Amino acid sequence: MGTKSSISQLNSFLRGEISAVETYRMALDKLDYTSPLRAEIEANLQSHQDRVVMLRDCILQLGGEPATSSGPWGVFAKAVEGTARTMGDKMAVTALEEGEDHGVADYKRGIADLDPEARVLVAGHLLPAQQATHDRMSGLKRRLS
Repeated sequence: MGTKSSISQLNSFLRGEISAVETYRMALDKLDYTSPLRAEIEANLQSHQDRVVMLRDCILQLGGEPATSSGPWGVFAKAVEGTARTMGDKMAVTALEEGEDHGVADYKRGIADLDPEARVLVAGHLLPAQQATHDRMSGLKRRLS
């Protein structure tokens, strides 16, 4: 069984990932279907969806109850939705990259609070995937500048 602190930290990561999924879905809804940004944003969405599944599975394996909503992270999703609507693709990508920055920092900050089994999942799978989605948005932002 996992410790309560591991389950709590994993649920924090899960809420962040649920928020990322919500945010990317909103961004995709605002993009034109012919936009050259779609493929990269869809790839990031899929990566975050995969992490939601991994986190839920891990929390259940540790005997915890997975979070079902983004909670306070949903506020960030709403901000990105507003940005995409009013500022255009470049600002939306900038906002998405900032969310990715936060995700990288969150995983790095929270990994020490995890049991060894959960730490392996984060260090071996979740953090590298988070870094990859961050790098994809950073590259997209540079290309739009």
